[in-house]
Amino acid sequence: MSYPSASRLELPILQELVATGGAERVRFLYERLAGYFPQLTLVEDGAVGSFADRRWRRLVQRAGEALVERGEIERWRGRWTITAAGRRRVNEEAARFEFDNALDASSSPKRPLTHAEAQRMLMEIGVILGYHAEAEHEGYDVVWRADAASPRISHVFEVQRRGNLDSALARLKRAYDAQRSRPFLVVASERDTSSATRSLSAARHGAFREIGRATTILSFEQVRRLHCALSQVRDLLTPLFER
Repeated sequence: MSYPSASRLELPILQELVATGGAERVRFLYERLAGYFPQLTLVEDGAVGSFADRRWRRLVQRAGEALVERGEIERWRGRWTITAAGRRRVNEEAARFEFDNALDASSSPKRPLTHAEAQRMLMEIGVILGYHAEAEHEGYDVVWRADAASPRISHVFEVQRRGNLDSALARLKRAYDAQRSRPFLVVASERDTSSATRSLSAARHGAFREIGRATTILSFEQVRRLHCALSQVRDLLTPLFER
C-alpha cells in the first residue's frame, strides 16, 4: 500500500469542498478523501486514510497549506472553505476532463468509471442543481438534501459496481421508508441496468415492493453524460437555483 503525494490531494480537496456546499471541517475530509485513492485500505485499528492515521493527516494538511498559499482555500479553526480561485480550478479541471473525453470518444471507448468517480459525479451534479450533497452519509453512497441544515434526505443514491444487489435495495428501502427519499440505483453498465430492472420488477411483489416503482435506475454512462452536460452550463444554472 502506498500513499499519494500531497500534491495529488489538492484537487480532491477542492472537489470535496465544492460537493459539500463550499466548506467542511477537515476531520470529515480525511476519510472521504481516502475514497479517491483505491490503494488505501481500511483496517479496524488506525485505519489508513482515517482521522486516526497520522501520516494521512499530515499529507492532507500539507496539501491544505499549498492550497492556502495559492489562495484556493481558507482555513479557520478546523473549517476549510473554498475560494473563488479554488472554484475556478475545479471548473478548469472539469472542462479539461470533458475536452479530453471528447477527443478520445472518436478513437476509443471511454474508461469505465470507478465507484468513487461515480460518487463524485453524483455529488457534483447535486451541487450544480442546488442541493447539498454528501458521500457515505449514514451508510448511503450519496445523498442530496435541500441544504446543509435540512434533516431530510431528498435523494439517495446507491452505486452498484459489484456486490449484492439486495443489500443496495435494502439501503434504498430504509431511506424511502424513513423519509420518502427518492431512491436511485446506479449500476455499472447497460447490461446491469437490464438485470436491475428485472430485479426491481420482481421486487414489486416481494420484500422491496414499496420501492419497486419508486426507484430510478441509472448507468454509470448516463451519470457521466449528465455530469458532462450540466458542467457545461453550470454558470447559467447556479443563479437559477440560489436560495
